[in-house]
Amino acid sequence: MRVTIADVAREARVSKTTVSRVINTKSDVDRTTAARVRAVIAELGYVPSSGAVGLARGSSRTVGMLVPSLTWPWMGEVLQGVVDTVEAAGYGLLLFTCNRGADSVERFTSQVSARAFDGLLVVEPENTLDTIIGLHRKGLPVVLIDDRGQHPEDFPSVVTTNHEGGASAARHLLAGGRSKPLVITGPAHFGCVRDRLAGFVEVLPAEHVVVGEFTEASGRSAIERIIAEGADFDSVFAQNDVSAAGALRALRAAGRTVPDDIAVVGFDDIPMARHTEPPLTTVGQPTRAMGETAARMLLGHLGGTPAPDEPVVLRTDLVVRESAP
Repeated sequence: MRVTIADVAREARVSKTTVSRVINTKSDVDRTTAARVRAVIAELGYVPSSGAVGLARGSSRTVGMLVPSLTWPWMGEVLQGVVDTVEAAGYGLLLFTCNRGADSVERFTSQVSARAFDGLLVVEPENTLDTIIGLHRKGLPVVLIDDRGQHPEDFPSVVTTNHEGGASAARHLLAGGRSKPLVITGPAHFGCVRDRLAGFVEVLPAEHVVVGEFTEASGRSAIERIIAEGADFDSVFAQNDVSAAGALRALRAAGRTVPDDIAVVGFDDIPMARHTEPPLTTVGQPTRAMGETAARMLLGHLGGTPAPDEPVVLRTDLVVRESAP
């Protein structure tokens, strides 16, 4: 059975607060009492939790992070950027996912109430923005890593240039002599989807736009549908790399050669994009830098530096490979 701070307090005949103050090396604890508490800690093999360490000093030295799911293709890069930054600053990371909907949100909010972490990084799960805004307005430091193109006013966030990313994909296709694109979007209610489409069609109008789900299957089905309809297209802009990979498979199955017959451009530049057949030209999101930047903003705020009210914008970059040289 795990030894708790209550076990130490009972054995040492002191309060839990006194144990916490000894753990935090506070000078206002009598030396004899402090020595007795330390002896009990050693005897019982007690390992302090971040909450116990923070009880006296008002800080857990822990950052929380709320994400929709760890299966999102670029989530690993964002997390790595966060982890590198918070660990270098001597903080731990407490990760929450929303795989179970309302149950996950309830568990998360209970940890907020317990002060299990000092501040929060968020990649917004569906239907949680109001909860996050409420926590922020109640005093919880929050920074949003915004992949959806929506951020409340006066809310610290890190964003990327979705509109310009879409435009850069269109300019590249147009420069390569392509004039009849098919666009495969993500879910229409995402702000980033609207921004990527708007940027693209400002440069290269698209007669064929298929709403997808950011999945491999939706990329395949979009190509199969357009070919079955007999539509004429010479290029594909898929709004994420996973759906672009599905499009590549469907084109190959239909006997279309990439890039000779059809050029294909994705979005994100996840590691998989280097290993599709052929390797995928894509609009690279600075996902690791987004995690690093958001973590630095939050840690700076915890250290007394106010987070900026305006979103911090990190640029996308076109990465040219064989699918659209």
